[in-house]
Amino acid sequence: MARKKRFLTATMADGYVKTIGPTAAPFTHFWRIVAELENGKTDVFWGHSKSAKEAGGKKAAAEEAARMRGWKSYQFEIVELSES
Repeated sequence: MARKKRFLTATMADGYVKTIGPTAAPFTHFWRIVAELENGKTDVFWGHSKSAKEAGGKKAAAEEAARMRGWKSYQFEIVELSES
């Protein structure tokens, strides 16, 4: 039997709300990287994962990307998804 499709919502600390779906995937966490570039612009990268551990693994990738791309600074955030 197919899994029921549902909508998942992530609410970040700054009030940004991201809705994912409809999906039957077992996602539990949402991650976001907000990078400040040398020219003053901002890039945002985001994704979802099946566990907090998997989402936390993206932090190492963010550190590597900051070095490779020369970001002035970046913020890495993880929040738990809620079903809506």
